[in-house]
Formats: sequence, structure tokens, C-alpha cells
Amino acid sequence: MRKPMRKAAMSSIFRIAKRDARVVFIGSDLGAGTLEDMRREMPERWFMEGVSEQSIIGMAAGLAMEGYLPYVNTIATFLTRRCYEQIAIDLALHKLPVRLIATGGGGVYAPLGPTHMAVEDLGIMRSLPNMTVVAPADAPEMERVLDASLDVAGPMYIRVAKGGEPVVSLAEGFEMGKSAMLRKGRDVLFACTGVMAAHALRAAEMLAGDGIDAGVLHLHTLKPLDESGIIAAARGARLVVSVEEHTIIGGLGSAVAEVLAESDVRARLVRMGLPDRFSRDYGNQENVLRVAGLLPDNLRDRVREQLRLPMAV
Repeated sequence: MRKPMRKAAMSSIFRIAKRDARVVFIGSDLGAGTLEDMRREMPERWFMEGVSEQSIIGMAAGLAMEGYLPYVNTIATFLTRRCYEQIAIDLALHKLPVRLIATGGGGVYAPLGPTHMAVEDLGIMRSLPNMTVVAPADAPEMERVLDASLDVAGPMYIRVAKGGEPVVSLAEGFEMGKSAMLRKGRDVLFACTGVMAAHALRAAEMLAGDGIDAGVLHLHTLKPLDESGIIAAARGARLVVSVEEHTIIGGLGSAVAEVLAESDVRARLVRMGLPDRFSRDYGNQENVLRVAGLLPDNLRDRVREQLRLPMAV
């Protein structure tokens, strides 16, 4: 069953607010009806501000200094590019527990063009000291992330996808900062994050038909990164392929490369992500992924190419 990830995030905020009086919600010019139940039952803990993203980061910082646990929600590009200095200085520098719920990570807002495509958000957020960075694979994992967010020290960036993604995450064993082995494999390891976990799993199924045993390691937490989990999963593989809906610079692929470069693992690494340029198209999210070669058949073909196997026809 497919569930909208943003709806799961919003309902989780209301759910955890019922059991933790520190939780407050701050939105930036969001649509009518956003967390309407919480607005009715807890009006003193529900704030909808105007188009003033930089100001609401300061507002959240002030509330956090008074002992509250603010959950801030708006479009991912507005949270990251527009508010970077406020997030760095007001939140990260002071290790304030503010949760940034970033709607529309990756190519979700591709119809609106490069101004709305958050394709470098994970890289710039993980470069900030004290910042936890998370990209759930589906709605149930988003709910687990929000539950765990109550106990995370310092600020936290949570990437929200479009919604309706297939459920591929594991129901048991979720732990912030730990990876999840979605599929074991001997020959190839896909290291993925966020919604790309579903594409990597599909590619692994295709490769199984070609006699290639591919594993899928989902890294829902990019920071702190599960370095030991990556090394253990990559050991013995002929090829490691990082897969992300993010520019090839600074995101998951860069993080995995840093880990492997300082380890004794000798597997070759191929990074698959969006190219280092602003999008030239106004198509939909799938079109963005297709152009970048990030759909399951693209992943399969790249593996076959790297292993010097005949291409599928």
C-alpha cells in the first residue's frame, strides 16, 4: 500500500505533539488545512507565518532556547538555499533542537523548474556541524523518523519526497544513524538513500535475472553516516554503486567515497546522481530521473556496463 510521505510527516507531528508538550509546529505560507486538527486542539502550539522563511528559522531558534521542540515545514529549496545562514548561525552553531521538514526534495518540483528543485540540499546540510540529515524511503519510515526525532540532539533536516512511493523500508530494526540492508547480495552493492531505495531494489531484481547478485543498502541517515555498515556491506563486492536523487557533488555518493577511501575495502565505486548543472527542463520528476539515468533499467545497464557484460536488449 502506498501512502503520501508528507501526509505521514504532518500526522506524525500531531501524534508526537500529543505525547510531548515541547512540540510546536511552524509553517511558512502553507496551504489551508495544513495540520488543521492540531490547529484546533493546540492553537497555542501551531503557527502559520507568511512568506518569511528566514524569519521563521529565527522564531524557531527562539522557541527552542525557551525549551520547545519546533518542527518547521516549507518547500525544501526555501528552507535550504534561502535560510542557509540562519540555519547555520541560529541553529547549528548553538545545537538547537529544531526539526526542518523539507517538502519536495530532489526533482519533486521539476514542473516549476530549477528554482524549486532541491537537488543540493543534502550536501549543504550535511556540511553543517551538529546537523542530523535524514532522507526516508517511504511513508512508514517517515513515521519512524518522526518518532525518533524527539530524542535527537541538535538540529535535524528531514527530506520529504513527493508521496505515493512504494513501501520498501523495513518495519523492524529502525535506528537513527544506522543503515538498513534491504536486500543481501554478493556481486554488487547498491548504496542508496531516500526514494531511490525502491529503484535500486527494482534494478537488483532485474540483475538477478542476468545472474548478478546485487544487494541494496539503504542509508536513511546521511549524517551521522553508518560508516561501519557501509564498509561491512561493501566488503567482498566487485562493485559499489551509490544512487541518489541529488547532485553528484556532496551528497550520498561523496559520503560513501569518503568512507571507502579511508577503509581497506577495494571495491570499485560508481556514483549515480544528477549532473552538476541546473535543470534545463520543466518536465516531471520521472523525466528528471530518466534524463539523469536514474531509473531502474538505467541502474541495471550501468552495472552491466561496469562489469563488462553484454547490454540487455
